[in-house]
Amino acid sequence: MNWRDLNKVLPTLDEDTVRRMLEDERKGEQRTTVLVRLHQRYTILRAARERSEILGDAMFPEVMALT
Repeated sequence: MNWRDLNKVLPTLDEDTVRRMLEDERKGEQRTTVLVRLHQRYTILRAARERSEILGDAMFPEVMALT
């Protein structure tokens, strides 16, 4: 997959797919820019999942807007 195609499809992929792509790139071509981009996307997805797990059903207080 070339750089343009990667950046087009990457936002639509889930965490597991991005992780597998990262592992495949590490075993295959080992293109530095592709590895960095895949890792960036993977860490964003992982952080979102972990944050959701940590916060769970936490209730946040309502904040009144200052007008």
